[in-house]
Amino acid sequence: MKYFDLTEDEKSVLVKIARKSIEDSFNKNKDLFINSNELISSLTDNLKTKAGVFVTLKTGGEQLRGCIGNFNFGVPIYQNVYNMAKEAAFGDPRFMPLNNAELQKIKIEISVLTPLEKIDSIGNIEIGKHGLYLIKGPCHGVLLPQVATECNMDKEGFLEAVSMKAGLPPDAYKNGADICTFSAIVFGEN
Repeated sequence: MKYFDLTEDEKSVLVKIARKSIEDSFNKNKDLFINSNELISSLTDNLKTKAGVFVTLKTGGEQLRGCIGNFNFGVPIYQNVYNMAKEAAFGDPRFMPLNNAELQKIKIEISVLTPLEKIDSIGNIEIGKHGLYLIKGPCHGVLLPQVATECNMDKEGFLEAVSMKAGLPPDAYKNGADICTFSAIVFGEN
């Protein structure tokens, strides 16, 4: 897949899709917006491109409230954002489901992902550019590119964090783990 960029209008449409997904769930209007003429008429070729996405919800500035995503490159971006926004709000096992009172307080951030690239050397990791996906046996963990910069991590700290995210010891990345990098277009509500 050739990588692409998104226009500001396309980013706005995706943020609206994410918010409407959560609102539809509260209003019991299952999939109302995703099937609306308003949305269908605003879809560009980029928004129909199949790519993985993560949707992050934050409250009180930068407090994480939910983050769910996937590397599913078989689903159009707009549909994947709709599904992952709902999952971030109601299906992140680290948090109670979002309640209606929180809806106006959350800020939505979307990460549209490039395909995974397995690396042979941790020297290929660029902090601020790459996210990490670590796999070792049945365990796996992912950290988005922005996590390293938001948490002031160096390369070793980032690798230790993704190892622990996979439920493994911090040094698991040194012992037979597969490490993949990816990049992301990151945008959201202000």
